[in-house]
Formats: sequence, structure tokens, C-alpha cells
Amino acid sequence: MPDNDSPKYPEGEAKLEIKRHSAAASIQDERIAEESGPQEPSMPEPVKEEGGGEPPFELTFRLNGEERTIGTWPARRMLTLLREDLGLTGTKRSCEIGRCGACMVLLDGEPVNSCLLSAYQCSGADLVTIEGLQGERAGRVKAAFLQEGGFQCGYCTPGMVISVSSLLEHNPCPSRLETEEALAGNICRCTGYGSIFRAVCRASEGQGEMPPAE
Repeated sequence: MPDNDSPKYPEGEAKLEIKRHSAAASIQDERIAEESGPQEPSMPEPVKEEGGGEPPFELTFRLNGEERTIGTWPARRMLTLLREDLGLTGTKRSCEIGRCGACMVLLDGEPVNSCLLSAYQCSGADLVTIEGLQGERAGRVKAAFLQEGGFQCGYCTPGMVISVSSLLEHNPCPSRLETEEALAGNICRCTGYGSIFRAVCRASEGQGEMPPAE
């Protein structure tokens, strides 16, 4: 004997009934949308930082070789400031918690995740983004990534080039282990890293096979 809590329809028919109701609801929604006419897309309300108003902090620093002064908020992230305020979109936004390395910049010569960097921390500092990375060594790194196919989608590439350029500045001929350690903060989801390691080897002063990890 079926219990009193058994469904009204057999299992297959119950699923069909649910689909009919869902389809009817979708059609009703479409009719309402047509009758109300085209709607303007809703825009998010702008976020007011530090209570809004004029930026209370004047940031003076050196950016890609030029002295810059910009009004901002002390805690404004440099990733946002670079991309949205200064238009330097080569610095990529990805994880925003300092784990992927896509937003890497050089701060006083050292690779730093700009998503973890506040504006006040850059006061008086020398900051270099991928757009401003120049010089013979940086040129070799960029060329090596192209020659070895050290990218696929390319989203991680600016951060990789920043980190590799910094590595070779301090260690012109790194071993495989040293390269792995230097790129531990840079994630690539496409290449499997083999072509990136070959690019580092090509760009290094050794120009030969990368020394094995010890």
C-alpha cells in the first residue's frame, strides 16, 4: 500500500510536470518584459572610498621612470590605481589575494603583487609595470617568451616576465630549482611551465641547457 506521503505523479511524470511549470514561468516572464518595453541596464552604485569627497592623500612616486603625483586614498590598492586611474592595464587583475602573480610589478626592484599593495606604501618608491619594463635584459626575456612559446592565453605573461626579469637581474644563470622558487608566486594554467622554463634558460646568460635542480 502506498503511504500518504507518496507523490501525486509517478517519478517520470513528476519531472515532466516540473518542466512544464518552469517553461510556463519563463514564457510569462518574457511576456512581462515585452510589455514593459526595453529596460536600461542597471549600473552598480559607485563605491565611495573613505566616505567620498576629495582624495585626502597625495601620492608622489616614480612610475616607469617618471615622477608622478596623484590624489588618491591611502588604502587604495595599487592594482586598481594602476589599471583604473592611470590606464596601465598590462598589470592584470585575477585572484586579488596575492596568490597568482598576474598583477606583479617591481617595487624598488623587487617583484610585488600590486593587489596587496596600498597607495601609501608606494610613497617615494620606484614602481615599474610591464609597460615600463625596459633594458637589454628585459628585452631578452620578452623575446625568449615569444621564441619558446612561453604563453598560451597570455593572461599570466606580464607577471611572469616581471618575475623572470627580476630573477635574472639578481641571478643571471639560475638553476631549475632557483627558477622554480622565483616563479612560485606566478601561476600559469595553460603551458605546464615547460616552455616557461625554456624561456628562462634562453634569456639567461648561459643560453644553454638549464642546470638541473640539486
